[in-house]
Amino acid sequence: MDRLQFEVPVRITPAPGLPVEEIYGVEQALDFLQAWPARRQGKVHEAAFNACFGATVDVVKTEDACRAFMAFCRVSGLLARDMMVPGKRGGEARGLRA
Repeated sequence: MDRLQFEVPVRITPAPGLPVEEIYGVEQALDFLQAWPARRQGKVHEAAFNACFGATVDVVKTEDACRAFMAFCRVSGLLARDMMVPGKRGGEARGLRA
């Protein structure tokens, strides 16, 4: 497995009525974050961008970059309703929303 690939793809719904997309790794997440409108960027976007960029230069773990990207997606209302979050080592995956 590529070191920058997420353990579980992050499932997002970019806009109401559009199909769910899957973000498979750090580089794809960075592309998504770079395309995000400047007027809608904020601290959570910045944290996700920095974490993903940090992962590309081995300063941040891919797992932490994934968590930061998921937090951005959740706060921005992009996270798909069926997105499952991997549990802590050996734990079960759990849903984010009911």
